[in-house]
Amino acid sequence: MVKIKICGITNLEDALACCEAGADALGFVFAEEAKARNRYIEPEKALEIIEQLPPFVTTVAVTVNEPMQRLAQYLSIVDLVQLHGEEPPYHLPMGHLAIKAFRVGPQFKLSDMDDHKTRAWLLDAFVPDQRGGTGTVCDWETAAVAARLGRPMILAGGLTPDNVTEAIFRVKPYGVDVSGGVESEPGKKDHERVREFILNARETPVA
Repeated sequence: MVKIKICGITNLEDALACCEAGADALGFVFAEEAKARNRYIEPEKALEIIEQLPPFVTTVAVTVNEPMQRLAQYLSIVDLVQLHGEEPPYHLPMGHLAIKAFRVGPQFKLSDMDDHKTRAWLLDAFVPDQRGGTGTVCDWETAAVAARLGRPMILAGGLTPDNVTEAIFRVKPYGVDVSGGVESEPGKKDHERVREFILNARETPVA
C-alpha cells in the first residue's frame, strides 16, 4: 500500500484533519522561500503542532541547503529532514534520517541519485528557480524507472485527487507527496480534498 505525505502544514486544524483522514506523514516547510506561497512555518510553531499529533504519524522538515548543525536541530523536532537544495551526499548518521529530493529537469540523471544513501529519494518536477510546491507534474516515466532502483522513492509534483490514481498506477512509487493539490488557498488545506486524495491513493494497488 502506497504511503501518503501531506506537505505544507501550517496549522493544527489541518494537521489533525490530515491525520484523521489517514496520512502517514506530515511535512512542515522550514525553507524561508516558501513564505512566497504562505507555506512556511517557524520550527517553534511546528513543534507546538507536532506535540499534539497522534502517535505513528511521521513528521518531516522540508529544508534547502541548511548546514548540518541546523539539520540536527530540526531533528530534535521532527522525525526526518527532506533536502531540496544542492546538499552533498549524506551518509550515516545523517543519511538514515533524510529524504533527498531531486528535480527532474534537463540536467537530471538517474545516476545522480546513487550517491545519496538517504532513507528515501523524492522526485519532483523541475521549474527554473523554484524548489517544489509549483503544481507542475513530474516526469512520471523517469520516476517509474527511479522507483525500480531499490530505494524507497516518493513521487511529488502536481499531484491531486484527480490524478493520483493514474500516477500510482504508472509509477508504482513507495509513497506520494502532495501540498498544493489539496489546498483551498495557499497554506490552508481543503479537508475534503485531503480525504479524497488519501482515499484514491489507498484504493490504488502498487503491485
